[in-house]
This record gives sequence, structure tokens and C-alpha cells, in this order.
Amino acid sequence: MDAQTLQANLLELIRRTSTELPNDVKRSLKKGLRREEKNTIGKYALEVIGDNIQLAKKKSQPMCQDTGVIICYVWLPKWCAEKTFRRLFERAVVKATKVGFLRQNSVDSITGVNSGNNLGPGNPSYHFHPAKGNSLLVKLMLKGGGCENMSAQYSLPDTRIDAGRDLAGVRKCLLDAVVQAQGKGCGPGILGVCIGGDRGTGYVAAKETLFRLLDDKNEDRRLAKMERQVLREANTLGIGPMGFGGATTLLGVKITHLNRVPASFFVSISYMCWAFRRNGFQMGEGGRISRWLYES
Repeated sequence: MDAQTLQANLLELIRRTSTELPNDVKRSLKKGLRREEKNTIGKYALEVIGDNIQLAKKKSQPMCQDTGVIICYVWLPKWCAEKTFRRLFERAVVKATKVGFLRQNSVDSITGVNSGNNLGPGNPSYHFHPAKGNSLLVKLMLKGGGCENMSAQYSLPDTRIDAGRDLAGVRKCLLDAVVQAQGKGCGPGILGVCIGGDRGTGYVAAKETLFRLLDDKNEDRRLAKMERQVLREANTLGIGPMGFGGATTLLGVKITHLNRVPASFFVSISYMCWAFRRNGFQMGEGGRISRWLYES
């Protein structure tokens, strides 16, 4: 393995993720723009978002000042050790911060001191898995603090919203989370959802659903139906882009589920903003990238 080539590829991955919105997200935003009525603040907000996307790509600059938590999922083949990947990725992160693809976003929670290079306990956030073949697969997500603040977790039954321990109760949780957000977290948003698990695994699984394409279809027909229903209903609430009113409150809903213990029934929601920054690549041992993800 050529370490220098891998580091350069990881730097390019960070650049693309920070400055270029995936095509499935752009398609969803364009659909939203067509839904909005002329001469409304909601439509204007989506037009400004569109201009921002184009300008960020043209100038190769972050599309949002909050470049967020660096979430990295890696499927390692035998030729790439975890220790080696960590070292090269963190070098790429430091370089990306220095040249401006990433903002200085990693703060010590005790002292309040910014590391200045985006490194520190828990950042980047790594998730390593063994690769099935001989290729290295990397998926990267940059999740801003504004949308993360709108994430939520419910414990069913919830008498406040009259939600029981069933799919009807889950639906009430998702719509309540959208109402509570009220456009904060830079809507239109995307909901990543996990039904079940514990408080920790539920949130992790909810974030993982955000790696799905916005225009894909859930393999579980029950969850596919709920995804369509919640998306449709959320977009009738009138909250709209940035909470300014309109027909585009959500761009997508992605749901998964985990087993739970009888005493607990959690619904975990990871809220994502319109600046839905995720990308990835598949690379062979020789250093050649065979495909970029999310670019079709």
C-alpha cells in the first residue's frame, strides 16, 4: 500500500464531502423548490440554499461554517491496518483544517480549549469493520451541531403525545420531533431513525441510516410505508424551509430497527440538515479509486 496516495485520497474525500453536496440531496432540494409557491419566503430560502451549493463547489469552500463532527466508517481489507488508517486519516484532517476544507471544530469539553486541528477524544468518530473483499471502503459524514441539537430520543409509551409501543406510536414521535424542531437545525431536514435498541445503539443506528440514498426504498415494506407516510405528513405541517413556511419541511425519512429488552422501547432520531454532507470511495491496494459514492 502506498501510504502517501491513501492520505491524498482521504484529503480529497474530506474536500468533496465538505464542499460538494451529493446528487441525491440536490435532486431532493430541486423537487422541494418546485413544490414551493412563487414569491414566498420558503421558495426564496431554497433558492438561496441552491446558490450556496453552487458557490461552495465553485470555490471549493465549506458549504456551511459548521463543518461538524467527522464521522468515518471504514471497511478494512487485510492490506490496510486500523492503526495505519487512523494515522493517515488524521494527517488528512489536520491538512484539511489548515487549508480550510474543515473549520476548527474540536473543543475540549472540560477546558473549552479548541484543539485547532479537529483532533481530540471522540473526533474523528471512527467505526471500523472488516472488508468482505480486497478493496478499502470509506464513508464519511460531516454532521453539524445545529442539526445534531434537533436530534431526539423518545421512550415509549409517551403520554405527552399519546404514543404507545407500536408503529403508530413511533409515527407520533417522528412528527412530534419535526414540530419541536420548527425549522431549526437548518431545515429542510432528513430524519434518520432507529426503532428499538438501547439509548446508545439506537442513536448510532439512526445515524447509520443517513448513509442511505434519499431516493432509495426500504427493504422492509412496513418501514418503507412509514417512511413515505411521515415524509408526506411532515410536508403538510407548513413549517417549510428554515421554518419560514412552505411545503418542504423534510427531504427524507430513513428508518431501521434493532431488538430491545422488554422493559424499554426507544425511538432514536438523528436529525440532519439540508447541508447533508456525506461521501465515500472504494479503493484498491494500488491506490486507484474505483468509484466514488453518492455521485450518480
